Amino acid sequence: MMFRLSILMVLVYAAAAFYGECVYRYAQARDVTPAYNAVDESHRYLPPIWCKRADAGGKLYLLGSDNLGRDVFGRLVQGTRIAFHVGIMTSLIAIPLGVVLGLLSGYFGGRTDSWVMWLCSTAASMPGLLFILAVAMVVGQGLMGIYLGVGFTTWVGVCRNIRAETARHRNQAYVQAAQVLGYSHARILFRHILPNVMHIVLVSFSIRFPTAVATEVFVSFLGIGVQNEPSWGIMINNARLRLWQGVWWEMTFVTIAIFSLVLSFNYLADELRDRLDPALRNK
Repeated sequence: MMFRLSILMVLVYAAAAFYGECVYRYAQARDVTPAYNAVDESHRYLPPIWCKRADAGGKLYLLGSDNLGRDVFGRLVQGTRIAFHVGIMTSLIAIPLGVVLGLLSGYFGGRTDSWVMWLCSTAASMPGLLFILAVAMVVGQGLMGIYLGVGFTTWVGVCRNIRAETARHRNQAYVQAAQVLGYSHARILFRHILPNVMHIVLVSFSIRFPTAVATEVFVSFLGIGVQNEPSWGIMINNARLRLWQGVWWEMTFVTIAIFSLVLSFNYLADELRDRLDPALRNK
């Protein structure tokens, strides 16, 4: 039940991110201000539509409006788009890097293993937030600095898990048979061993996706991440200044969105591990 519910929630978020991407690209193509960034000070601080509120002049503010009269629901959808950008792009950096180094380390052992483990220890010793800040200073404010910073600081766990599993498979009969037949190391690694450790890749993606999103929220909250776009971190930073005025809806809905996304991916990761890990599946 929880597995299906978590998949459903992830699909809902993915659909919202896709819709947000379409809205963003359309506004970019037309060279107009997107609706979620349109300022309308005559409709500031409107509560959600189901609360008692003043007339919105024909406009629909499903989750209310912020201090500039911008639609909270539209901005929340765009925050989902940015979250998926960060989760996917950082995974495209961290997971291939961790998988390749883990396969090489676990398969060859010896000096290769020592070099990869030294690299893992070095990367793990760097404070992740400081590294992201340093990358942002070099690359500039925006998502690119977050992509590179988060991607190059979160591959270590993937590498260590793949290394341990590869070392276990290295002495299996099917690998020894492939070596006797004269198959190349690359073929053995990527056509024989990799499919047998792919469950680790899927589980790692499910675990690190919400971690990357949470990191982006925190960095954007500090004003270092995306600019001029409604990241969840920027929305939280803006909303916290208005809580004392009784404007609760922006902070509430952003918090619920982040909590639901992280919880859904955590449940999904647990279920994938239980279903795909051969050691647990055979119990």
